Amino acid sequence: MSQSNMKNEAKMLSDNDKFAALNTDNAPGQEVRQAAVAIDVLMRGEALPGRLVDFSHGDVDAFTPTPGAFEHFTKAVDAGARQAYTEYRGSADIRMELAEKLAAFTGAPISAEHGTIVTPGTQGALFLAVASLVNHGDKVAIVQPDYFANRKLVQFFGGQILPVTMDYMGGSADAGLDLTQLRATFEAGAKVFLFSNPNNPTGAVYSEREIGKIAELAAAFGVTIIADQLYSRLLYQGEAYTHMRACGLPEERMITIMGPSKTESLSGYRLGIAFGSAPIIERMEKLQAIVSLRAAGYNQAVLRTWFSEPAGWMDDRIRLHQALRDDLLALFRDGGLQCRTPQAGSYLFPTLPALAISQQDFIRLLRHQANVIVTPGTEFGPHPDSIRLNFSQDHMSAVAAGRRIVEMAHRYRR
Repeated sequence: MSQSNMKNEAKMLSDNDKFAALNTDNAPGQEVRQAAVAIDVLMRGEALPGRLVDFSHGDVDAFTPTPGAFEHFTKAVDAGARQAYTEYRGSADIRMELAEKLAAFTGAPISAEHGTIVTPGTQGALFLAVASLVNHGDKVAIVQPDYFANRKLVQFFGGQILPVTMDYMGGSADAGLDLTQLRATFEAGAKVFLFSNPNNPTGAVYSEREIGKIAELAAAFGVTIIADQLYSRLLYQGEAYTHMRACGLPEERMITIMGPSKTESLSGYRLGIAFGSAPIIERMEKLQAIVSLRAAGYNQAVLRTWFSEPAGWMDDRIRLHQALRDDLLALFRDGGLQCRTPQAGSYLFPTLPALAISQQDFIRLLRHQANVIVTPGTEFGPHPDSIRLNFSQDHMSAVAAGRRIVEMAHRYRR
């Protein structure tokens, strides 16, 4: 083989490895493509009957979309081309509305013209933000555990991950971020700090002290922050939330990502928004122009319902989620599964007891023997003993499925 061909093959293998790292086997909806090969030989006992519960994502049948969403969508369809073909960064009128609402919510002004972009879901915003900031060899600080796409995107764009541990089971009022370790990553040359707050998968909310220290360190070392605040509206009773962008960090060093897909059950419309640094937003728009052109024009109109829900609607949604959270927490803890109490969002991240089988086999058995779908903890970092559940589900079905998880954990204990 010629030296040229060897170089090409090495590059091909490198590309294959890069895409292999984007493994989507455990993503919501992908479980139908997973084979049940040789699962029977591992089974202990009979199947556990019960309605299928898919904890890999929220159930928009159990928690229906924001009132008026479909009506706004149909009006946009009737409006035709003027709504279908917006600026690449989104409708100017809708961005103006959003900037006012989000500024009031986050505690700092937002430029509708220069500092906002509407994207195809918050996942789209995350992709554009990372692509706009991370080049080959750039160092990026990432929390463990945290949203699975953070790590995958940084790796895909050739960045170097500097992990920062979060002791989410530490028992303090803080989320548990190791601030000494975070400082060390900044000293080591981290260009970007990417994190979710509330944390996905644990539901931990960063304390005012932690957020203030992150902002202080980022300003001192010139680090740009991407803050994923997707669940920041679903905040439970008695909890406090501090917005990073209200802590005095220079605007040019900050991108915040939010959207109505989860708490408001509008995931089917694929809507997200990023706001902050005008130069970064401009980069994101240029990239969006060659990836998807824009968030779907008709769908953008649905954003008019965001932060404009009927009186009491959000309070009721929080109350229902909190009741379900508390029932599942009690069930898991009684069954010997350790779990931090989520302060916001709809995720639980229980730790399983020591099992006689691998985490992946246990998850396969949960689906095929107990009709329960969960996400492995290894999607969020080095957590082979944990599983993640999105408990935004029908209450009775979710609790019944939780009981089956506990039964299966005991059945397959080492």
